[in-house]
Amino acid sequence: MMNIREIEEKDNLIIEGIIKKSLESFNLDIPGTAYYDPYLKNLYRFYQTQTNSKYWVIENEGGKVVGGCGIGPFDKEGKIGELQKLYLAPTAQGKGLAKELMKVALEFAREHYAHCYLETFAKLESANHLYEKFGFKRLEQSLSQTTHDSCDTWYMKEL
Repeated sequence: MMNIREIEEKDNLIIEGIIKKSLESFNLDIPGTAYYDPYLKNLYRFYQTQTNSKYWVIENEGGKVVGGCGIGPFDKEGKIGELQKLYLAPTAQGKGLAKELMKVALEFAREHYAHCYLETFAKLESANHLYEKFGFKRLEQSLSQTTHDSCDTWYMKEL
């Protein structure tokens, strides 16, 4: 049985590795992606210091962390939350785990935000399919406050 819990300091390097390997596998280890986020090495501390934000990890049956997902503030007014860093290890993909992480993240987002925004890449087809399944609507362009300027696909969901 899988387990979803909030990130702990001991998870930092594992999650960093999952995110970097995933981006590398799609040739997305480029500037303007999560690959180069300055706080990627310490997501635990980053999410501790942000208002209305959390990052969850998902463990497999053996208790090994195999992925994660976060929600954080996007706009200065605090009305838009952002779905952040939803990544799974290759061995954990295709098992419905991303769906379970999304449920937890969106439940938290509903408590704090009116909308949820996310940025991704068109070539991440299974991710885009998942977002659309959860009611995210594709936008024509990114919201202006973005830091991931390499992304080419953006979504918004009313909560």
